[in-house]
Amino acid sequence: MTDATELKRRTAELLAAHPPATTDRMDFLKARFDAGLAWVHYPEGLGGLGAPRSLQAVVDAELEAAGAPDNDPRRIGIGLGMAAPTILKYGTEEQKQRFLGPLWVGEEVWCQLFSEPGAGSDLAALGARAVREGDDWVVNGQKVWTSSAHLARWAILIARTDPDVPKHQGITYFLCDMTDPGVEVRPLRQITGEAEFNEVFLTDVRIPDAHRLGEVGDGWRVAQTTLNNERVAIGGMRLPREGGMIGPVSRTWRERPALRTHDLHQRLLKLWVEAEVARLTGERLRQQLVVGQPGPEGAGMKLAFARLNQEISGLEVELLGEEGLLYDDWTMRRPELVDFTGRDAGYRYLRSKGNSIEGGTSEVLLNIVAERVLGLPSEPRTDKDVAWKDLAR
Repeated sequence: MTDATELKRRTAELLAAHPPATTDRMDFLKARFDAGLAWVHYPEGLGGLGAPRSLQAVVDAELEAAGAPDNDPRRIGIGLGMAAPTILKYGTEEQKQRFLGPLWVGEEVWCQLFSEPGAGSDLAALGARAVREGDDWVVNGQKVWTSSAHLARWAILIARTDPDVPKHQGITYFLCDMTDPGVEVRPLRQITGEAEFNEVFLTDVRIPDAHRLGEVGDGWRVAQTTLNNERVAIGGMRLPREGGMIGPVSRTWRERPALRTHDLHQRLLKLWVEAEVARLTGERLRQQLVVGQPGPEGAGMKLAFARLNQEISGLEVELLGEEGLLYDDWTMRRPELVDFTGRDAGYRYLRSKGNSIEGGTSEVLLNIVAERVLGLPSEPRTDKDVAWKDLAR
């Protein structure tokens, strides 16, 4: 069994054979993947060693101490946090071998083609169609709120393959090449002035059946793996104490005592404690992942993440007064990363408004927590047994 001592030995061998100071970054990352030190809990040959997930921290600490490059996880977060675990669980051996390596080292960026203009909160109502033609599927439809689509080589895509069955049953999951003919990406300018999101139009896009993930019509079940991992990836990020949104407002409070009032002090203390509770709860959730796939508990973390970001950024704007209303850059940009803490308070306040929408709206996540965590009765749903083609739109 691979233990911490064995991982340290393997890491030392990697560093000796590929010194970070003299090895090309991409060459080092590929060597790390091949050595099974990318994500140690993955199987051998797929970037891992079949070791306990908790031991990843051992490898990461050794490599960080040696000055080794990482794979820029924020840039490829959709691939790492959503596509990879889904491919690992449902992919064929050929799909795993083809996609996981380039995904982990960052050679290929991924995006998520799930939401549509008429199917966001009610994702199962999606209408993008995939029709089988020989060994291919021909896809037509529109997707929206697609982060990183302007950077992505690949996308995880769900489309309707059978309109004659209830909406959850007629969906199939695909891996879509974003460079294929018929894929058009258009920017969506946000309240911040940036366009990190996109709308994507699919016109007669041909996807080979070899790029189908899971069985035909089983896409909703496959998508649940993606969605559960997405919520953990967004709401359960590993942060140091005072990491995330609470950091900048805490620093402002300490450095500028003239801004303080008793009311703001009480609110800051309350939010500081809540942010710390959320951080520690996220750590506990990650520990639970050691023994299995994420479940509906991730919805609770995503809810807390959105609420805290919005309340903390609102407090920061109030603390700064008129200065908090300033916003330094309204330029229409296409960023690779969303930088919450490296910008001014006005940006954080505006950008945090999207936190309760992206990755699942707070209203839907409240239902998930109520039904799947607390065991409360489901809301009445009159459309669950109606064929998708007969639903009102």
